[in-house]
Amino acid sequence: MSHELSYGILPGMGGEVGLIAGIDEAGRGCLAGPVVAGAVILPAEYDLPGLTDSKKLTESARDILAQQIREQAVCWSLGVSRAQVVDRINILQATFRAMARAAIHLKVQPSVLLIDGNKTIPLNHFNGIAGFQQESIIKGDEKIPAISAASILAKTFRDSLMVKLEKIYPGYGFAVHKGYGTKFHMDAVREKGPCLIHRLTFKGVRPEKKKSGQESMCLPGI
Repeated sequence: MSHELSYGILPGMGGEVGLIAGIDEAGRGCLAGPVVAGAVILPAEYDLPGLTDSKKLTESARDILAQQIREQAVCWSLGVSRAQVVDRINILQATFRAMARAAIHLKVQPSVLLIDGNKTIPLNHFNGIAGFQQESIIKGDEKIPAISAASILAKTFRDSLMVKLEKIYPGYGFAVHKGYGTKFHMDAVREKGPCLIHRLTFKGVRPEKKKSGQESMCLPGI
């Protein structure tokens, strides 16, 4: 299978643009764990049946495609921002940082980065490395094969990591919900408190301030 949006001509960007890298993230909306970004350059011809947005695939289909993507891609890379980074610089900037790291560590530099969503990566996240032309594409993980591939690599890596982290921080159900805010997860946080991989700035993890008038009272002698 070949696709002009993997290598060569990109509509609206002036014809030939050379190698295209798709970039997407996984775990942005989670209460725990890192946000992970994938970057993938696909060749002019590839055979990846069923390639689409990772969220539309079953776990087994994602795993199969992830292996095929790693084997067939011109190159691929991952970038990770830990929960502590999310808390320190906020989730949007942490996502940009992970995306920039994924792009920087590609073994072959692309001519353009196609990024899922409506924002491009601010230049300050590239650590002074210039030369990346960027375009954001809404629902790019459904439209651009390289972005779909990036989303699959990011999600499968992150899911596998969360399964391993469940063994280190048992009782939260990370292996099942992968850090998302399920009822089981929220109940576990309330009962056990957050662990080291929780995002303490996220609602549902950070302690709720008591409303005025709800403070407990302790009277002398009682």
